[in-house]
Amino acid sequence: MRFDTRLVHTGGGPDPLTGAVNIPLYLSSTFEQASPNENKGYVYSRTANPTRTSLESAIADLETGQRGLAFSSGLGALATLLEDIPSGQRIVAGDDLYGGTWRLFDHHRRQFGLSVTYVDPTSVDAFAAALEAGPTAVVYLETPTNPLMKLTDIRAVSALARRHGARVVVDNTFASPVFQRPLELGADLVLHSTTKYLGGHSDLIGGALVAADPAWGERLAWLQNALGAVPSPVDCFLVLRGIRTLGVRMRAHDRNGQAVAHRLEKARGVVAVHYPGLGSHPQIELARRQMSGGGGMVSFELKDGERAARRFLKALRIFTLAESLGGVESLAEHPASMTHASVPAAERAARGISDGLVRLSCGIEDSRDLVADVTRGLQAV
Repeated sequence: MRFDTRLVHTGGGPDPLTGAVNIPLYLSSTFEQASPNENKGYVYSRTANPTRTSLESAIADLETGQRGLAFSSGLGALATLLEDIPSGQRIVAGDDLYGGTWRLFDHHRRQFGLSVTYVDPTSVDAFAAALEAGPTAVVYLETPTNPLMKLTDIRAVSALARRHGARVVVDNTFASPVFQRPLELGADLVLHSTTKYLGGHSDLIGGALVAADPAWGERLAWLQNALGAVPSPVDCFLVLRGIRTLGVRMRAHDRNGQAVAHRLEKARGVVAVHYPGLGSHPQIELARRQMSGGGGMVSFELKDGERAARRFLKALRIFTLAESLGGVESLAEHPASMTHASVPAAERAARGISDGLVRLSCGIEDSRDLVADVTRGLQAV
């Protein structure tokens, strides 16, 4: 079954009880038992819910994993994962990360003795050196990264990590399983903010983990139930709805990301454009090997810094100034004061997140309108 067909039919259905084409929304917190501990597979919706089961099955299928788990947010998924890493263990991570991920790593470092070593995500040699330096529990990757759109060679880093007894976790939110499937490249676990492309309509908050190893999946499922950071059935239903159109949406996001990135590349006052679908991207060959599309996320740096960024953002009429990404509507934001404000200024500067950096999430509108809107913003700078 080809991928677009799987997107429409994954997760089960029609409903065996009624024949409903869509998996029903099970709004029950508890389930009848025939006698104590004799049930039909469901007891309490924190532990399992039929709508959530369908979503978890769908995400596992799309990421070609053995066990899918849904959470109340992407950070809820990450927090549950971190609970599985004992105190005193070490994470090796790329140094360009979503601000909320950095904040949670820093919290666990301070509160629970977790050690985090940050390296250049584009350098396999940097990961090799970090792994040689001492025992590592997890190698944590974003690829493409947020917000600089750097890439990590998943296959190469996964092979290194395996030799050192470490597991590889990849945040695949930006690419989605349409454009990249990390487990097929050797990773052990995939993380998603399902709020973004999987949901696709900016109307829910959710997260997911997909494990290649069923035993690790079972352990994370125990933590999911014990910690309770689970999504509501309504949010699960909405993510399932979003998945059905993921293929056609991602191709539209990619088309618009390409158009906007090419327009920015030609603009005066823009000193750098970060988009893995551009021929000028320093890792374009890697992008072509491990991704099948550039996606809808574009970031760029304005020469005149924060003042120029604010003027650009204020002039936009179609892009909405808002955090988040991956919805059908286009969004724009200023990482230094918005999504990455929790990262100290010195850390941001060291990682290349300048005050002149703008991040765009290109929606599924007409490309010509988005290019015109970006041009309007550039004219205001």
